[in-house]
Amino acid sequence: MVSALIFAGGIGQRMKSLDIPKQFLEIEGKPIIVRTMEHFSNHPMVDNIVVVCVENWLDVLNQDIEKFGIKKVIKTVPGGATGYHSIHNGLLEVAKVAGDDDIVLICDGVRPMLSEELITTCIEDARKYESAVPVTPSIDSVLYSEDGENCNKNYERRKMFITQAPQGYTMRKIMWAHEQAEEKHLDPVSSGELLIELGENIHIFQGIRENIKVTTPEDLESLRAIQYYEHYKQFAKEVLKYGL
Repeated sequence: MVSALIFAGGIGQRMKSLDIPKQFLEIEGKPIIVRTMEHFSNHPMVDNIVVVCVENWLDVLNQDIEKFGIKKVIKTVPGGATGYHSIHNGLLEVAKVAGDDDIVLICDGVRPMLSEELITTCIEDARKYESAVPVTPSIDSVLYSEDGENCNKNYERRKMFITQAPQGYTMRKIMWAHEQAEEKHLDPVSSGELLIELGENIHIFQGIRENIKVTTPEDLESLRAIQYYEHYKQFAKEVLKYGL
């Protein structure tokens, strides 16, 4: 069994959208979180979906799931105080239907440019390695600073990678990690970072640069530009096809 855990428990302060959490901002009439859910709903290897959401937006989420015909959603649950706690809430729901060897795909709700191939690779690698984290090579040099003002350390760019989502794990692996986090009072940024902090190796594989996480107003504009370009390409194909 493969479950998708989509978490959107935050309000997205960096987006600066005062009234609407970033996951509910619309692109051409469709909320970003709906576009994210659709990738998992339409994937033939995904069996069910659990969505974690800002508590006072759960009604809106459920209405959107029905309005846009999102299939496979078995439960929507309120988020926690942090991203980790939101994921934890979702995992407890997934654990009700999944066994130790089943796969869970953990993905933030603001990745509307996922691909079927990326999800497939994540599932297959998670089955093989018990963990699967998509990454892209860093195209920029990376410096380290303790205070944000002074720097005396840099990293080799060829060894630096940017993590993406979904991240795939066996339920046995990720539930063990969360049990450890609860015991040690850890609050990691991501599931991959949690496993590394616990001394585990994680398997990484090549992601896709188009798989952007919509976090800032600039990301939103990039997404809109990509959508406009895709429509332009489709229009150009039709023009060439019919000789208009």
